[in-house]
Amino acid sequence: MGTSTECGRDGVFTWEEVQKHCTRTDRWLVIHRKVYDISEFSKRHPGGARVIGHYAGQDATDPFTAFHIDKTLVSKYMNSLLIGELAPDQPSLESWKSKPVTEDFQELRALVERTKLLKPNKLFFAGLLTHLLILDAAAWLTLWCFGTSLVPFLISTALLAIVQAQSGWLQHDFGHLSVFSKSKWNHLAHKFIIGHLKVGKQKKKYMPYQHQHKYFFLLGPPALLPLYFQWYVFYFAVRRKQWVDLAWMVSFYIRISLTYIPLLGIQGFLLMFFLVRFVESNWFVWVTQMNHIPMMIDHDQKEDWLTMQLHATCNVHQSFFNDWFTGHLNFQIEHHLFPTMPRHNFHKVAPLVRSLCAKHGLEYQSKTLFTAFADIVHSLKDSGELWLDAYLHK
Repeated sequence: MGTSTECGRDGVFTWEEVQKHCTRTDRWLVIHRKVYDISEFSKRHPGGARVIGHYAGQDATDPFTAFHIDKTLVSKYMNSLLIGELAPDQPSLESWKSKPVTEDFQELRALVERTKLLKPNKLFFAGLLTHLLILDAAAWLTLWCFGTSLVPFLISTALLAIVQAQSGWLQHDFGHLSVFSKSKWNHLAHKFIIGHLKVGKQKKKYMPYQHQHKYFFLLGPPALLPLYFQWYVFYFAVRRKQWVDLAWMVSFYIRISLTYIPLLGIQGFLLMFFLVRFVESNWFVWVTQMNHIPMMIDHDQKEDWLTMQLHATCNVHQSFFNDWFTGHLNFQIEHHLFPTMPRHNFHKVAPLVRSLCAKHGLEYQSKTLFTAFADIVHSLKDSGELWLDAYLHK
């Protein structure tokens, strides 16, 4: 691995020198013209090695700004990684990135911060949590008050499926640090939602398939996904000795078992549990993939932050139902550009993003929910051909 004395003059570097350090064991990146050696740190990066490693040899100013809510605190830890800066005659961006697009997006980012669009409305999120708790209670009360015949059973199952799916979107908000100003409070709330209202795992290193979760749709019949998911979560939690997370999972099952088994019996409870997981897993797969699978991404192509996100995702038209059904992930472009922005502000920044795209001739894709789902089906043919070529060489 090169050092500043080997590759630069007194900690002053050119882009040519920085770009040489982009391997798995030798990684440099640039933030606000400062050069950092993240070769060892990337292994301990809280957001994962893949995220930070993607920008090895590049300028990472925009993603750094996008993902960190307390930049002053993070900057203190970065001092030990600082090895120099770009030479005065070097541009702030690599030659392949659009300077006008980058500068205009950074102006938009500054506007977003000035107008407090990154500030969450805690009453909004309190309302989301409250409506989940009400629906969760209503599911049990439906069976307790009206019996376990077919109609109450189906109503209760539908209510629980809604709770599970909507809890997924709510935990996503906390996972993106969109609710509280302190990371630890977001993490605690995240654990409560995903551990108590829905059983799951929140740390990527225990769910490596998250990096390729689009292939969930290709694993087999969706009915098998709930069973596979339960086994996967418990297996990795036990293997990694994550006793706290295991305790959350056990408490979830105890709570569900004590409330529903007395009413439904074991067979009825298992049937309800399976149906809930079946509906929720399909809901999750279709919504998370509608903005991603149809997109054609060249992973080797280096682009500025705005252009990259426009190529990586698309939006689904806004409506009250679409916003609720998708947890505001129908504003996927805005979510990618401003990952810590609270979801209730996506519709406010969307016109600004659309205007910026129009100014630079960049395509801003937005489609109906039906079209988004249809695109997933159409993409299966292309995905199938890739798998056929990879495994059968045909």
